[in-house]
Amino acid sequence: MPAGEYIQQISFKQAGTGLGVAVAAFVLLGTVAAVWENPFFIRMTPAGGWEIFLLAALALLTGLYVAIRRPFCSNKTIGTGGVIGFVGIACPVCNQILLLVFGSELLLTYFEPIRIYVAAFGVVIAAAAVVYEWRQWDAAMAGEASSI
Repeated sequence: MPAGEYIQQISFKQAGTGLGVAVAAFVLLGTVAAVWENPFFIRMTPAGGWEIFLLAALALLTGLYVAIRRPFCSNKTIGTGGVIGFVGIACPVCNQILLLVFGSELLLTYFEPIRIYVAAFGVVIAAAAVVYEWRQWDAAMAGEASSI
């Protein structure tokens, strides 16, 4: 089925919910990760241009997942991708859990250089969850169409 037909099958409520989740994820995760200056959180390591792009991709994928998700047959992979993506986007020194487990020297020496790749891996996991859910949704819609 072409993508245009899929879009027509998404209800206005589903699309609005997905858009709301995408915007909320972008604003909330970006603020907590201190990707931009804000009065609530301060970033100890500078944020580069990739953080905004990866954050936007993660937020859009999360919103799309919410828009197409089947209510009773959910896939938990999107949560894993979101957590891994957030850990990669966030400041490693500001993440108290990582700091407590690994220490600041280890984080800055080994994790900081690969942090963007970790965020990209999280986005890939989220994209895989969306593709999986899209295929399941497609199969469910095809089943409904054949029963009519």
